[in-house]
Amino acid sequence: MALLLGVDTGGTYTDAALIRDDQVIASAKSLTTRQDLAIGVGGAVRAVLAEADVNATEVSMAALSTTLATNALVEGQGGRVALIYVGFAAEDLERHGLAEALKGDPALILSGGHSHAGTEAAPLDRDALLAFLETESAGVSGFAVASLFATRNPAHEQEVARIITERTGAPVTCSHELSSKLNGPKRAVTAVLNARLIGMIDRLINRAADTLAALGVEAPMMVVRGDGALMSAEQARERPIETILSGPAASIVGARWMTGAENALVSDIGGTTTDVALIRDGLPQIDPAGAEVGGFRTMVEAVAMRTTGLGGDSQVHLNASGLEGGITLGPRRVLPVSLVAHEAPEIVHAALDVQLRSVTPGEYDGRFVRAVLGMPSVGLPERDAAVLARIGTGLRPLGEVLKTRLEQSSLKRLIERGLVQVAGVTPSDASHVLGRVAAWDREAAEKALQLFARRRIGTGNPLASGPEEMAQMIVDQLTEQTALALLETAFAEEAEHFPLPPSELARHVLTQRGFAGHDGILSFKAGLNVDVLGLGASAACYYPAVGERLNANMVLPTHGGVANAIGAVVGQITQRRSGAVTSPSEGKYRVHLDEGPQDFADSAEALRCLEERLTVEARAAAEAAGAADINLHIARDIRTAQVEARDVFVEATLTVTASGRPRVAHN
Repeated sequence: MALLLGVDTGGTYTDAALIRDDQVIASAKSLTTRQDLAIGVGGAVRAVLAEADVNATEVSMAALSTTLATNALVEGQGGRVALIYVGFAAEDLERHGLAEALKGDPALILSGGHSHAGTEAAPLDRDALLAFLETESAGVSGFAVASLFATRNPAHEQEVARIITERTGAPVTCSHELSSKLNGPKRAVTAVLNARLIGMIDRLINRAADTLAALGVEAPMMVVRGDGALMSAEQARERPIETILSGPAASIVGARWMTGAENALVSDIGGTTTDVALIRDGLPQIDPAGAEVGGFRTMVEAVAMRTTGLGGDSQVHLNASGLEGGITLGPRRVLPVSLVAHEAPEIVHAALDVQLRSVTPGEYDGRFVRAVLGMPSVGLPERDAAVLARIGTGLRPLGEVLKTRLEQSSLKRLIERGLVQVAGVTPSDASHVLGRVAAWDREAAEKALQLFARRRIGTGNPLASGPEEMAQMIVDQLTEQTALALLETAFAEEAEHFPLPPSELARHVLTQRGFAGHDGILSFKAGLNVDVLGLGASAACYYPAVGERLNANMVLPTHGGVANAIGAVVGQITQRRSGAVTSPSEGKYRVHLDEGPQDFADSAEALRCLEERLTVEARAAAEAAGAADINLHIARDIRTAQVEARDVFVEATLTVTASGRPRVAHN
């Protein structure tokens, strides 16, 4: 039988799994190496091949899932982009979070665009575009182009893309290629995020493919999309936005494959995020509004999932307000102190010892910084470049790098660009102190937690008495925030029964008292009525307490730590193509195609033309992705209106879905 290799690159670990005859025959983990992803991929694949005692040439199919895109959007990272916004008004930049997605990157509002019927609304201003490219293209890693009603006629997006490619050679994302739906600002957000991710995902795919080839894996590599389906590596390079939620989607597919669960909540804890989703009737729920990640609502079809910036490597923050004080976790990921001490023990222990000898707690105690080598740093402001130069090529205590308050903003920008990483106290360090994990440097974790514990709260007292109490406080906070994430998902799924927002319901006093089992004059008892499937490398450390907190049956699958790698190779290839037929005037039926609108005198003929075109495109895309035995499904949404007691055609949307299992290489 075929030997299938699944690989997942997460924020902390890269996982690998081998499947044969519907059995997991080996699994392995290796630390993800941001500076060179090939190191982590190669380490995991070599380990899993050695465990199974098989040769790399026996692999018939390889598939990659990744949380890299998801983590980048949650943490606000990615390359510098430029948006060309055609036919819109300046105020449209504020809609759907578009200005926030740009994060100060350049944007040009250009005259042009089309009407709802696909006719040109205004001529395209090519001169303004050329002038913009002359002054703003330096340091831009990708361009996003969004034109008014481009899904009705993409001519202006196509022309802008042609000019940009000729003048700059940089990759261009056109919004109509990512979605066939209306809503220009939302398409623009999706295009901006896609452009921001292109360089990052391209590097990942290139390094992963090169590594597999160097190890002797001859089978082509597939990539998991956000809806759990597979696509080719080349398709992922062009549309990296479709890989957001790739890792979590693969985890859900893997969890369903491992457990056979028909109805369950899935909670997958990684280094950066916790992803919660629902399996209903054996299938993951798809978000009809488009994937939402990092606060951005996109037009990417993906698993309906709540992604929270909460993981084993979440940064621990002091909450000094009020007399009691406390801590919160996330949403930013930092490197665990125990990990960087494992890699550079002399530097870390020397700095921690100096800080512990100081009578007064320092602002940067227990925190370190290092550059991500090999990342492009073109276009940095002078102060940011100076901070990056001061960091150098090795690990340094943060207090030695930041000289003024203003440089804190520079550090934040460097983190968002993915140019540096910060290390600090995390739940992973707490697990080392409590003896639940023994992978890295426990002594360094104890020192870092001792430093954090002596920070002062509102009463003037230390936050905790020592590293053990501090560690338990961190783990308890992770339990609480995970429980809230699960409750919000559960309430959102039953929103029709409750009038309040899910976030408010999850924190409501009656909800909390119900899960605590209040039993006085009044009795409140609450619990989750479906199993919770706990996934992730650290699930066994944290999730039993979450199950108790929610009065739920917590299921921890045997291979739950590599569920994403398993899900990467048990899914199907699926490609969808959608299009519209409108009626601009009575007796005229317009099919909106990439080469421009085409009119028909008969609605049935117009629908037949669109269906034939979409069928060809969907089948071709599935074949290009590597699908065999392709099945086609056609969905029609035809809208009519009653006019003088007769049905009048208004608009129709057709979606053709082509799906099949990946072709496997026979060695």
